[in-house]
Amino acid sequence: MVDLTLILGAVILVSLVSLLGALTLLKTRLVNTLLFVFASFAAGTLLGSAFLGLLPEAIEEATSVEFALFYALAGVVLFFIIERGLHWHHYHAKKESHPFTYLNLIGDGIHNFVDGVLITASFFLSVPLGFATTLAIIVHEIPQELSDFGLLIYGGWSAKRALVANFITALTAVVGAIVGYLFLSVIETAIVPLVSIAAGGFLYIASADLVPEIHKERDWKKIIVQILVFLLGIAIIWAVGVFGPSHSH
Repeated sequence: MVDLTLILGAVILVSLVSLLGALTLLKTRLVNTLLFVFASFAAGTLLGSAFLGLLPEAIEEATSVEFALFYALAGVVLFFIIERGLHWHHYHAKKESHPFTYLNLIGDGIHNFVDGVLITASFFLSVPLGFATTLAIIVHEIPQELSDFGLLIYGGWSAKRALVANFITALTAVVGAIVGYLFLSVIETAIVPLVSIAAGGFLYIASADLVPEIHKERDWKKIIVQILVFLLGIAIIWAVGVFGPSHSH
């Protein structure tokens, strides 16, 4: 049985990332530099988690390889639909009016709730997988939270109000983790589909959102940095799996 304290610590850490939105109040150049680094690192950690953590664990636990891969594909499709719907505003923020800020918070709340459930499911499969999944989610959340905070500010919110709202929305990950833990019997039967869907989601985010952004860079020095940071993200996920705590079952 996985310690609930370990799971809650992981999701609270994910939730605290929302407070980094305050960084958007700093100089634009610094923020752009941070996003430049985190986009490459996030792509590496997401792909590393999908191929080195989530999919291998799901395939090992599944009745067949095809079963796990089917749900991974379902994850890609699901995240595509979510992006076309709830997260459409991330690409059209300047064209949206104030009411859309609330839809932003609702969408992020649902997204964070699912993150909490997925982190719980990952820890039930193995402790290293739980840590790897948590790290991948944190790294991906950093640029997203910066973007969310900026969107709320643009929509007319004060910095303090935007920061508090983003943090409260991020705490839905804790609710998701607790729900996943309490309904263990249901989660146990759904662990393989959930973890496979998460893998598909990670693959989609990395390949459809982050890698295209990375490809926009034309400065060869920055490209080298991107490649190194990208590989570092993969290496860290690999190291967590190899040298991390022993399996929980």
